[in-house]
Amino acid sequence: MKKQVNPVAYQPYRYSIKTSLLLCLFLVALMLAVLTAKASDKQVVNKTNDRELSDEIARQLNGPKLPLNYPLTVKRFYLQRQFTQNWIVKEADAGQTWAAMLMIDCVLQFGLNHVDYHPTELLYGKLHDMLEHPDRVPLVQKARFEIILTDAMLSFTNNLHFGKYNPLFPDSKIDKGGLPFDAMELLSKAMLNKDFMTIIISAQPQNKLYQNLQSYMHKIAGVQLDDCYEFPEADVRKMAINMERLRWSALDTVNFIHINVPSYKLSFYHRGAVDTFRVIVGMPGTPTPSLSSAIKYFTTTPEVRVVQKTFVKELLPKAILDPAYLANNHYAIYNNGGMLITPGKAYLKLILKAPQRYYATQTEGCDNATGQMVMSFDNIYDIYLHDTPEQDLFFTNNRAYSHGCVRVQHIVNLVKLLLVNENAQSTVTAMDKAVDKGLRKNFYLKTPMPIDITYLTCEMVNGILVVYDDIYGLDKTLDMLMYSKNDPTLKVTQN
Repeated sequence: MKKQVNPVAYQPYRYSIKTSLLLCLFLVALMLAVLTAKASDKQVVNKTNDRELSDEIARQLNGPKLPLNYPLTVKRFYLQRQFTQNWIVKEADAGQTWAAMLMIDCVLQFGLNHVDYHPTELLYGKLHDMLEHPDRVPLVQKARFEIILTDAMLSFTNNLHFGKYNPLFPDSKIDKGGLPFDAMELLSKAMLNKDFMTIIISAQPQNKLYQNLQSYMHKIAGVQLDDCYEFPEADVRKMAINMERLRWSALDTVNFIHINVPSYKLSFYHRGAVDTFRVIVGMPGTPTPSLSSAIKYFTTTPEVRVVQKTFVKELLPKAILDPAYLANNHYAIYNNGGMLITPGKAYLKLILKAPQRYYATQTEGCDNATGQMVMSFDNIYDIYLHDTPEQDLFFTNNRAYSHGCVRVQHIVNLVKLLLVNENAQSTVTAMDKAVDKGLRKNFYLKTPMPIDITYLTCEMVNGILVVYDDIYGLDKTLDMLMYSKNDPTLKVTQN
């Protein structure tokens, strides 16, 4: 007979196993409860710390004046965040914070000056302590660092877009807001993007003149975006001040006319093509100004012919008495062959003896002889583009001869290109007839053509840095503004 297993004999063991399992489950539950409580306590502490930091940020922004470049913008930035911190966060979430610090550390790479972005306050050691040992750093210090870093990034972004010394957009005007470009919005967008740096530097001008200089600056320094060099040398400083000027301009359009004074060149950008024309610009005593406007119309045969009786009885006697009379009143004298005459006192007396061989014209603006065409645009300087009978001057190297207006070689061809660009072939025909017959007539463009006159003493041409004469002596002033600052962190090198 087989031995039977007695289940009653194993009953104590079954109870013992159940008891052990229950005890283990109880201990696990207890440990989880403790860990959860600790995590909950930590979250409460973190939330409390965050709230205290937010309160301190608000207190400092509403308290005594902080050393901020854009105080109103900084305050708007934190108001929209309900004063929560942007940079002083958990160490694992601080990627954007370190990226911002790196960009501020390397502003020289963009032709800007490190001293303008709070270098004595934004120290890596401070930030490291705040992120790695937040409990050891007082709230006052963390809030101040937070605010100062925001101001530095807003300043950097604004300076990339508007420039640091833009005469039309000073810091006070930008700080009020309401402009098409808003550094606060761009910074907020960058904080949500993995490619923080790319978003920020998109504030720069997008035209080729600027981008080519920026690319070359990186190339000659042998750096990438996340590297930097020390103080720019002479050629880099030259590029930097001209990048600053390009931030002041309005060249970011597809079709536009660009006149660069130091290079004596007009460039017409249209439909992916570029046509260039030689120009004559203002003398140092009567400089051609930098400006942005739009050409609305052009006028054929713009000079008004003076009545011959007035020419003989009034104009010539006054010109003989006052050598500056002709220039001051925008008169030009031609012989009957159409040749422009620039007579002295003795020559004027000869003309008075045989006035029937000569005639005079008068213009409305800065130069006396405007030739066959004038192109007009709104500006406070009363200058315009025009033709000239003195075509030989276009073949000289130094072409600063005018009283401020811009004389354009082959200006009729330029006007034809403008008309063809807007599919106005019939207007080309009408214009040709007016020019041939010497008729004074206004022709309006369907769409005003943007025009930008700049003062750039260097540019990239076919991958080579070309430097032009500083004909008005303006580089020194801007160079001193940008670089002659008491910044101990900068090291000047000499070529």
